Amino acid sequence: MITLNAAPRLAPPSGDVRVSFLTGEQADCTAGGIDTSWLGPASEDFDGYVAACRGVQRRWDVPFSTYWYVSGEHYLGTLVIRHELTAALLADGGHIGYHVSPAWRRQGHATRMLAAGLTEARQLGLTRVLLTCSPDNEASRKVIVNNGGRLDETLGAELRYWIDLGSTGC
Repeated sequence: MITLNAAPRLAPPSGDVRVSFLTGEQADCTAGGIDTSWLGPASEDFDGYVAACRGVQRRWDVPFSTYWYVSGEHYLGTLVIRHELTAALLADGGHIGYHVSPAWRRQGHATRMLAAGLTEARQLGLTRVLLTCSPDNEASRKVIVNNGGRLDETLGAELRYWIDLGSTGC
């Protein structure tokens, strides 16, 4: 296992992790059977790619924010917070989605990354967030439960977990 010199943290996308981001995302896409064609353009203009990922974006018909989980020059994963939910996201997707690059899995990073993401969600004014995952994804279920997730129901092919973030006031 690689020893990290700095504690991992959520951060806005940055060019500081270019090589580890591209290799980590290629490994993740390959492991998941996902198309990697987007990596070529991202590699050719990484600064442009990073700029497009920063700030509040719009996809899934809702505003969302992207964070990278990093330690120094090491990219460990991505966390996305959707600021609102649509009917489709209520069934599949929820407020928060995340993934850890294959080389960094099974080391507790997803649990810590989600905990940091819940802090960001609170700062966005969310008081309750929905996370969904496949019933077959035991690792993700554990991450969600370890962060206070309570199983609501199975809707379609997804388990739905709610996490109460409490009051956002002082």
